[in-house]
Amino acid sequence: MPLARSLSVTSLSGLEEWDEEFDLEDAVLFEIAWEVANKVGGIYTVIQTKARLTAEEWGENYFLVGPYVESNVRTQVELIEPTDPVLKRTIDKMNSSGCKVYFGRWLIEGSPYVILIDVAFTAWSLDRWKSELWELCDIGVPWFDREANDAVLFGFLTAWLLGEYAAQSEEPPHIVAQFHEWLAGLGLVLCRHRQLPVATIFTTHATLLGRYLCAGNVDFYNNLAQFNVDKEAGDRQIYHRYCLERAAAHCAHVFTTVSQITAIEAEFLLKRKPDIVTPNGLNVKKFSAMHEFQNLHAQSKNRIQEFIRGHFYGHLDFNLDKCLFLFIAGRYEFSNKGADIFLEALARLNYLLRVNQSDVTVIAFFIMPARTNNFNVETLKGQAVRKQLWDTAQTVKERFGKKLYESLLVGQLPDVSKMLDKEDFTIMKRAIFATQRQCQPPVCTHNMLEDSSDPILNCVRRIGLFNSSADRVKIIFHPEFLSSTSPLLPMDYEEFVRGCHLGVFPSYYEPWGYTPAECTVMGIPSISTNLSGFGCFMEEHIADPSAYGIYILDRRFRGVDESCNQLTSFLFQFCKQSRRQRIIQRNRTERLSDLLDWRYLGRYYISARHMALAKAFPDTYVYVPHEPNSTSGFRYPRPASVPPSPALSRHSSPHHSEAEDNDEDERYDEDLEAEKDRVNIRQPYTTPFKNKSSAVLGANGNSDSVTIIPRPVASFGKYLFVKEREIR
Repeated sequence: MPLARSLSVTSLSGLEEWDEEFDLEDAVLFEIAWEVANKVGGIYTVIQTKARLTAEEWGENYFLVGPYVESNVRTQVELIEPTDPVLKRTIDKMNSSGCKVYFGRWLIEGSPYVILIDVAFTAWSLDRWKSELWELCDIGVPWFDREANDAVLFGFLTAWLLGEYAAQSEEPPHIVAQFHEWLAGLGLVLCRHRQLPVATIFTTHATLLGRYLCAGNVDFYNNLAQFNVDKEAGDRQIYHRYCLERAAAHCAHVFTTVSQITAIEAEFLLKRKPDIVTPNGLNVKKFSAMHEFQNLHAQSKNRIQEFIRGHFYGHLDFNLDKCLFLFIAGRYEFSNKGADIFLEALARLNYLLRVNQSDVTVIAFFIMPARTNNFNVETLKGQAVRKQLWDTAQTVKERFGKKLYESLLVGQLPDVSKMLDKEDFTIMKRAIFATQRQCQPPVCTHNMLEDSSDPILNCVRRIGLFNSSADRVKIIFHPEFLSSTSPLLPMDYEEFVRGCHLGVFPSYYEPWGYTPAECTVMGIPSISTNLSGFGCFMEEHIADPSAYGIYILDRRFRGVDESCNQLTSFLFQFCKQSRRQRIIQRNRTERLSDLLDWRYLGRYYISARHMALAKAFPDTYVYVPHEPNSTSGFRYPRPASVPPSPALSRHSSPHHSEAEDNDEDERYDEDLEAEKDRVNIRQPYTTPFKNKSSAVLGANGNSDSVTIIPRPVASFGKYLFVKEREIR
């Protein structure tokens, strides 16, 4: 029975068609962010992965604008001369006026053009520009805030770039400029103040104040309407940053954010309701391994098992074939990322597994970077012991094989009692004695600099999960990002994720959440929350997320203890699944990958740009509001067979079998299963290239399909873009 990903899985239809052709010939797109060719956080991933799709749509008229960082440029950017004469004149004029502006191609998929501005080179203008900012906007930036000073320099320089480009153009240009986050937001404010011919979009990926409030363990979502935002920002000494962010949000023609939950946050904290939600996507081709992801899971799982054999040497009293690998990864924000509730749920899961005498062992990995000074000696010793045992086994095997070979050469069956001599037994006994261990396997793989105050280790001490033989749940804290060159766990992040069984991300504050998205496109089930952008997005698109391996934890309408019980229930039900059910579930999870592909999600960015053009240039482009029908869009139905856990078993579900591999008689066909989902799926959306129609987003057109639109914050609308001469 084939278990590979079906080639027929395609992108989804979700929004309405563009009825008229939209000519991009005289329009230019500038996308401005501090993380262009400069990896700082998650926005870098958004821009990098989206670049190919946007470059296909806009062709030579697409430019990314970011800061010049020499170390990054050496490895990521090919510096060239501008091909656009207007842009060449613009850059030459700025360079002759005391700036340093570079032009090149970013060496990523799509090879987009980049304009990199040396912020430090114009630092001599900082005081003058800060004075101008105060006179224009009444925003004062303190001298000691280096990040805000960079934002001022970057903002004035990008506004200068856009203004100069407009001035150097022979005909009035139609410029679209999308600004990401507050660090780039000042350029937008200046564009509007100087009345430049620019259609502006401001995208916030997470509000400044929201991050600071949640980091302070505030009851955030229950008090959104009550916060005195000015006071809260002032108390945290970020009032000037908050003012820059809020000014950009209010000045933009179109204000967007990455998820519904962040849209609610922005409405209360920034005092403007976003016009449209633009979810973050991935280049699925990078992660999808057609027909091979199940094999890749098995290969990566074997590598993790090798690490486990060394880490738990001397206490390897559990069956690795009945061992489940869970993990949480990301920035070390103990409460925001949900590590606190995950640890508490693991303690409760351990109790349930022991009470029910389960033979399943759960190993939970915490991949969160923290301050360390080196690897733990005991952890390194474990891997050395494992390697020594392997070498011993290979030596004995070679000696055994040689004797067997010689016996067969003379035409005799070997005498098994003589195949292993005394020396062989001595070698094996010494190897066994080397595996004896007096202490428990370590929880942390490194020596922590702040061991006594570390939140994860303190919580482990409180719940008493010390990797003892009696515990069915083991914990491994790896306070360092994964690397294929590590002497301890030589795997990169993607390979590690593929080898795990379940990703657990019970975040309290997560504007989007790339970690569960990456799990999904690699076919790994995950647990997210309804306070994360990813969780909200999946709830909108999938009728029964858990059936597809997307478990949504309720942290918005339940208390902490109730949420913890729900998480424990998810984990316990997952542990009760048979191996066959997990394989089927992984197939289903991987089938959702097109939902997260930029081919699908990129259309929201396209819509935002069209909306901005219609608002900035109403004489050229016409925007006709239109309320979409409630039946337009798409929603994955619940699978007709094989429920996600034994607790919900039906007659057609795979039953649990002691002989896990003897499942030929089970009534499940992957091709048939994919065909059921295919009813509501259309052919992949292809971004229009230059000089092609930008018709996007079709309603399904199939009256039998189960459909619901992934609603934006404001109604999406129907856009008609008509050239001015056509109107006349």
